[in-house]
Amino acid sequence: MPELPEVEVTRQSFAAHIAGAHITAVRLGKPLRWPLGCAPEQLLGQQVLGVRRRGKYLLLDLSGGLLLLHLGMSGRLRFAPALPPPGGHDHFDLDTDQGLLRLHDPRRFGAVVFTASEQSPVARKLLGGLGLEPLNADFTMAALQAGLARHRAPIKQVLLAGKVVVGVGNIYASEVLFLAGIRPTTAAAVLGPVRVRRLQQAIGAVLTRAVERGGTTLRDFASADGNAGHFQTETKVYGRAGQPCVQCGAPIQNLVQGQRSSFYCPRCQRP
Repeated sequence: MPELPEVEVTRQSFAAHIAGAHITAVRLGKPLRWPLGCAPEQLLGQQVLGVRRRGKYLLLDLSGGLLLLHLGMSGRLRFAPALPPPGGHDHFDLDTDQGLLRLHDPRRFGAVVFTASEQSPVARKLLGGLGLEPLNADFTMAALQAGLARHRAPIKQVLLAGKVVVGVGNIYASEVLFLAGIRPTTAAAVLGPVRVRRLQQAIGAVLTRAVERGGTTLRDFASADGNAGHFQTETKVYGRAGQPCVQCGAPIQNLVQGQRSSFYCPRCQRP
């Protein structure tokens, strides 16, 4: 599923092109996870002021409200001056005088929700429980340590939950923990300051690199301008079970945590 790097890459690929545009038409396809929250006609004539990101949500600031978009498990956005007629998996079109924004989502776990502001009950329900933004200045070692200290669960699962820090999906969690030298089964609360510092730096480094590489494309992810990601070509442990560690040569191990595969080096990553 698209994680923080893919969502940020998507944002960067169309934000400048849609900023300042006026909405001229709205088309809804099959129902998504949640209803739009307003009559489509309410969006007509509104101006797109900008595009932000919070966790894996894209926030389109409008002149008369806020549009929250989530890509779900398999969704992706496309923005272009013109696009072909919508297909069976195209469930939301936002037509503007600067181009057409389309949500393509075969599994329909994505969402497009309109709300009056980021302080409205709907927005607070969707965004209020999200953890620290790992690419922001607020993502400090002290803030991360305070969050981890409340959790006895394995660090890999704590990262995936998104309550302490957002956007560290399954691929990125394995890569982050390898870079930090931490075994995925280690309880989050037992990590001391030295290892928390390494973890904080690894999260920032891995996610920043993933954004630079256009995200990860394992199946069909592409940015809003149609470009695939390339981070998958340089993973150190993810998907490399049985292959030698790039640092020590030991075979990479794979274990299942919460129905998700965790890849790690038994020598380089300490419990």
